[in-house]
Amino acid sequence: MAPLSWLRGTALPAHAMLSPMRRFDIAVVGGGAAGLSLTHRLAAANRSGGPRLSVALVDAPPGPLRPPERTWCYWERGAGRWDALLAASWDRLRVLGADGAEHGSSAAPFRYKMLRSADFEEHVRAATADGVVGYGARVEEIADGDDRAAVRGVDAGGEAVEIGARWVFDSRPRPLPPARTALLQHFRGWFLRTPRDAFDPAGAVLMDLRTPQPPGGVSFGYILPLSARTALVEYTEFTREALDEAAYEAALHDYTGRLLGLADFEVTAAEQGAIPMTDARISTRAGRRVFRIGAAGGATRPSTGYTFAGIQRQTAAVAAALARGRTPVPPVPHRRRHLAMDAVLLRALDSGRVDGSAFFTRLFARNALPDVLEFLDGPSSLRRELALGATTPVLPMSATAAECAVGALLAAPAGR
Repeated sequence: MAPLSWLRGTALPAHAMLSPMRRFDIAVVGGGAAGLSLTHRLAAANRSGGPRLSVALVDAPPGPLRPPERTWCYWERGAGRWDALLAASWDRLRVLGADGAEHGSSAAPFRYKMLRSADFEEHVRAATADGVVGYGARVEEIADGDDRAAVRGVDAGGEAVEIGARWVFDSRPRPLPPARTALLQHFRGWFLRTPRDAFDPAGAVLMDLRTPQPPGGVSFGYILPLSARTALVEYTEFTREALDEAAYEAALHDYTGRLLGLADFEVTAAEQGAIPMTDARISTRAGRRVFRIGAAGGATRPSTGYTFAGIQRQTAAVAAALARGRTPVPPVPHRRRHLAMDAVLLRALDSGRVDGSAFFTRLFARNALPDVLEFLDGPSSLRRELALGATTPVLPMSATAAECAVGALLAAPAGR
């Protein structure tokens, strides 16, 4: 969903004050990956025979506030909750280093998965039709309260909508708190169709680091083959500023032509986006009765920009807390030590202490692919993480770690 302001005490039209309040146990604001994942879990819990909760989903009406269709990618062990909806999946992944060397292997026990947002939304809305009440409205205010919060907005016809709920979960994008380091994972991708076989549908290219590198950060190509003649091909950067569409198009033409050798193809669709990669401290609690989930609630892994897997862990924890009758504060779904490590990597890239393409080439060349994926997904052991760290440029990373530690101490509140 396009960013909407978080407002308190906003003056609403006079007719808004006269609208009857609809009351629910739970109100979910925003119908993206996080909002839909949570409503799906709550509807499933209602069907399982536990405590029944009334649920409202408040999403922007059709129009410019709705995001364009896009793909979400993630990896997980074995079968998963959304496997029936996948557009494609791969058990082999490749990384092409800056030197052109290829590092590829099975991702087992993980599988890399691709899900289209339109398929996900259609499935979740159908599966929750009997248990979730949907409202199409532009939310203008979320007012906290001691016993109940109020979600107020205006629907497509200009009528006021007011919903009261014991708990409100806001999944809308919002400006992130200040950070020492703030990069973007920004990208543009083409869905390509070629007249002859050009792709290996058995394996995806996670990073192709042969692309021209920006002065700070890193760039790479990314290939998700859907068949021998169709694929999503993206150009991605981790840098401070996004590019304009013309620059992305030029980078994609260079990548597909010079590096992939594709001279004859059709672009059937395109997608573009920018994901914050930051060491900002994100709180999931916005009030006594109001919480943030999804990217706004820290579900994005700072070092990778991947969010979907974090959303699944976060919304599962919320649903479990509600089932137990506990205050459903969403957890930030990443370990503190991983966030600290990510902060070091982001700072090292942004400061130029490490060459991004050389860093990732070295990381994948010296470590088993499943070990890297396990660390980036979260369940890795400290021992394995230290072994991974030893394969990175130790001196510049150590200097950056010291800088981050000093910065954290200086930023910490003074003791009494």
